[in-house]
This record gives sequence, C-alpha cells and structure tokens, in this order.
Amino acid sequence: MNLDALTQRLHAIRDHNAWRGFHSPKNLAMAASVEMAELVEIFQWLSEEQSRQLDPDQLAHAGQEIGDVVLYLLLLCSELGIDMNQAVSAKLADSERRFGHA
Repeated sequence: MNLDALTQRLHAIRDHNAWRGFHSPKNLAMAASVEMAELVEIFQWLSEEQSRQLDPDQLAHAGQEIGDVVLYLLLLCSELGIDMNQAVSAKLADSERRFGHA
C-alpha cells in the first residue's frame, strides 16, 4: 500500500469537490471517530465467537468502515504534516520495547 499515492488520490477527490475548507484537523479527527463508531456498531451485541465469524455481508461492511477510518487518518496526517509510515513505525517500535516481541 503506497500511502503517498493514496493521499494524492484523496486530495484529488477533495479538490474536485471543493472540500478542502472542511478538512481541518478537528473535522477529520471527528470524521474518523464517526467511521470508527460505524465499525464498532457491526460488532454491537455479538458474542466474542460471533465477532470472529462475521457473515460475508458483515465482513464486507467491516472492510468498508476500516477503509473509511484509514482514509480519514491519511487526510489527517496530511493536514498535520505527519508521516503516517514514520508514526506507525515509531509506535510499533515503542510497543516492542515496552511489551516485547517474539
């Protein structure tokens, strides 16, 4: 997954629709949160076992919501000047240091 290419495609959609004015960090963080809530809603009321065995429609819906969350986070990183690859790599290294790894 080339994050720079994805971000460029997102910017093209944003610019084509004149959405730049709405893409403040605050709004993008809130939009990502809303999409995350939509992902959580798929699992609401499911047992632990059911949550591991989604039917094809639920699985497709989960994939769509995950995509929405990631795309909003890419836009947020762009607005804030954060390199997502670097941020994720640094966080993973910190987790490995703190919690160990295999």
